[in-house]
Amino acid sequence: MNNLVTIGLPSKGRLKDRAVSFFDKNGLKILRNKKERNYFGAIENKPNIKIIFLHAKEIIQRLGDGTLDIGVSGLDLLKESDKNLQDKIYIQKKLDFGNANLVIAVPDDWIDVQTIADLEEVSFDIRFKRNARLRVATKYPNLTNNFLNSKGVTQYKLISSLGATETYPFIGSSEIISDITSTGKTLADNDLRVLKDGLILKSTACLFIAKKKTISLDNFLSLLN
Repeated sequence: MNNLVTIGLPSKGRLKDRAVSFFDKNGLKILRNKKERNYFGAIENKPNIKIIFLHAKEIIQRLGDGTLDIGVSGLDLLKESDKNLQDKIYIQKKLDFGNANLVIAVPDDWIDVQTIADLEEVSFDIRFKRNARLRVATKYPNLTNNFLNSKGVTQYKLISSLGATETYPFIGSSEIISDITSTGKTLADNDLRVLKDGLILKSTACLFIAKKKTISLDNFLSLLN
């Protein structure tokens, strides 16, 4: 079908539920096979639309390579991706869910560290006293690196986080972290505190369009308010 529109939606969690609700609210009822591992769906009475449920990060990748025409994912994941990939994706609409902040957080008992400038002083202390660099655990190396460099912080190294980033300072894997948070509760529960000027990015769920799309999406997009 040469006019097929392929849409990528998150495959799990609240982001999936809110994305499905967004389409439903606009009169586009998503139909999904009840089988647990079936990742394909459709929209009622729209035979030319195919739904694929994917990891939110993969939606960004597939929009970039043109496999998807439309996708719902997080702004943070787009901004973390390579610049070449970002250039292939258009932000059609910022949605009213999936809000979260990417932040720099330090142990709560670092009472003398309140700002990025304080952090730079600590990084030099670590450099000269331990002959080491301040370790920053994160799942967002590109955004974190760009932010710290823009603030003049140079004496650090990034530690790739595979999950539960908030635990890294307390198991000795890093001194501080860069992490995404919706309410800050998880950080506080793990005795971490966001620096006063430690906001890297305010993220939200977005409706993205692949610039590589080969058909006009205007009629379909007009349905999404």
